[in-house]
Amino acid sequence: MGTILIDKLLSAQVKQGASDLHLTVGQPPVLRLNGRMQKLKTKVMDASDTMGLMKSITPDRCQQEFQETGSTDFGFAFGTEARFRVSVFRQRGNVAIVLRQIPIKMMSMDDLSVPPIFKDLILRPRGLILVTGPTGSGKTTSLAAMVDHLNDTVDHHIITIEDPIEFFHNHKKSTVNQREVGTDVTSFAEAIRRALRQDPDVILVGELRDLETIEAAITAAETGHVVFGTLHTSSAAGTINRIIDVFPTNQQDQIRTQLAASIIGILAQQLLPRIGGGRVAAFETLIVTPGIANLIRENKIFRITSSIQTGSKYGMKLLDDHLYEHWKNELATKEDVLSKANSPDDLAKRIAAAERGVFDEELETEE
Repeated sequence: MGTILIDKLLSAQVKQGASDLHLTVGQPPVLRLNGRMQKLKTKVMDASDTMGLMKSITPDRCQQEFQETGSTDFGFAFGTEARFRVSVFRQRGNVAIVLRQIPIKMMSMDDLSVPPIFKDLILRPRGLILVTGPTGSGKTTSLAAMVDHLNDTVDHHIITIEDPIEFFHNHKKSTVNQREVGTDVTSFAEAIRRALRQDPDVILVGELRDLETIEAAITAAETGHVVFGTLHTSSAAGTINRIIDVFPTNQQDQIRTQLAASIIGILAQQLLPRIGGGRVAAFETLIVTPGIANLIRENKIFRITSSIQTGSKYGMKLLDDHLYEHWKNELATKEDVLSKANSPDDLAKRIAAAERGVFDEELETEE
């Protein structure tokens, strides 16, 4: 059997529009297509195949990191066709690789159906905007679209801090400086602190992964900058709890006050298979009104979900309501919307009632 060539595999991934390519010993290469894993009809890979594939694309410094720690991540350009975020890791003593395709063409906020209210929020002079959701739910793509919208619209200085850099932004109306953690700067927190001296209007923080980074991001938002950040939470209320819980108990009251003053919106998103192919996004949208800021300050986070439900006039919406609409409009199957719901039991009851023909009249008419 000849060695498998990485070019052939990447061409297949790009041509089929697969989000990820998985290479591991004991099975053929696998593509993730519209959320489902599909094996390619080629040979089963052995240890020398995955080792050869790894060596053909991994930069020397990353090969060294892989030798020392057992894993490494890097960005990789495949000609002009596509870019990939690559993760190389050891499993059962062998090399395994996952390549995530990063589209070259930037999608717009409209292409992605990001709630239009976010076009206004990101133009505010300061505040914290969070885009949340599980891995692979399209957070990076939504944030890139927001940065691109600003870049088209206003003359800002935008600093992005990413690990690794995924979408490349050209300077349009704005100046965009992109810093990669590990290459350009040692950590997210360090990069935010430095950014405050670099005359930014907007700072994008790839991941709010620890107390130090979250603290730096909140401070930056309070001092007159728009800060974008991501977290792996699935609801707006869950996002606020997660941020507060990172801090020691004796600091939580102070953080609640700071968060109430600085946070302006949360977009929690999920990606699900679209009926007929492709994927469709569902969003939970929280706009921080004075009333919601009060709930955060007074530690009544549990009331946020019902405030979103009654806040449609501000552009708010619960994830489960959006999932219900996708089911009703035949964009996604019942199984898929229930698998992504925050309250699957409630949503299942609602769908069952609708299937019996009792649509929720009060939701139809609420404005």
